[in-house]
Amino acid sequence: QVQPVESGGGLVQAGGSLRLSCVASGGTFTPYAMGWFRQAPEKEREFVAAITWSRGTTYYADSVKGRFTISRDNAKNTVYLQMNSLKTEDTAVYYCAVVKDWGSVRATSNYDYWGQGTQVTVSS
Repeated sequence: QVQPVESGGGLVQAGGSLRLSCVASGGTFTPYAMGWFRQAPEKEREFVAAITWSRGTTYYADSVKGRFTISRDNAKNTVYLQMNSLKTEDTAVYYCAVVKDWGSVRATSNYDYWGQGTQVTVSS
């Protein structure tokens, strides 16, 4: 079993930045990809960004392109989400997840392991 653990959330003013981290602790394995999702109150969980582990191919939701950057440290089994130019609309609980086998990284159903989430609140 793999347990992703997120950190780095907090309160920030609009236009500011935050950097989220996620460590996928547990068994020794090479995931196909790791990704970030977010969920605002009373809304469904939505895809934010993902990165494949071997080649570092990145994927982004249109709403965050140009503002967010996903990266990974393979040796540390860690994925990062650098969030710049934050907007109030980015306020949500952010979840880190792991795809064990290949599949669409934009679909929540394809992820095998999920973290507990970290709150990001952007104020105006």
